[in-house]
Amino acid sequence: MWKEFKEFAMRGNVLDMAVGIIIGAAFGTIVKSLVDDVIMPPIGLLLGNVDFSNLFVVLKEGAVAGPYTSAAEAIKAGAVAMRYGIFINTIISFLIVAFAVFMMVKSVNRLKRKEEAAPASPTTKECPYCYSSVPLKATKCGFCTSELPKV
Repeated sequence: MWKEFKEFAMRGNVLDMAVGIIIGAAFGTIVKSLVDDVIMPPIGLLLGNVDFSNLFVVLKEGAVAGPYTSAAEAIKAGAVAMRYGIFINTIISFLIVAFAVFMMVKSVNRLKRKEEAAPASPTTKECPYCYSSVPLKATKCGFCTSELPKV
């Protein structure tokens, strides 16, 4: 069983997937920082000093009655709060990751199309008399025995 597991774990696909997951997790933290620290502050400033991570609605008061100045304070007091501002940040993070993945896939597809676009040179020609396919170097058609014009 150990040998089978080792063979499975050392396959190229499994290792590639593991590297992809690790890089993806690191990329996710970068995108989260980009959204939380770079993109949302100017948007919040334009909307009148709004901190999106603190946008919430209290559904049920906690042990300490509100009003609460932040979502963290509401949660700490035991209140049930719907934190829609964090959800907005998460949606923006998702859109950035989705766009980055889209651009990467688009680039890979473009490279694949260039590779596929190079057609192979023909190895046969058509006999002008019987329309059969014959090798390019042939001087006589193997089907109708006609003399073939030189190309």
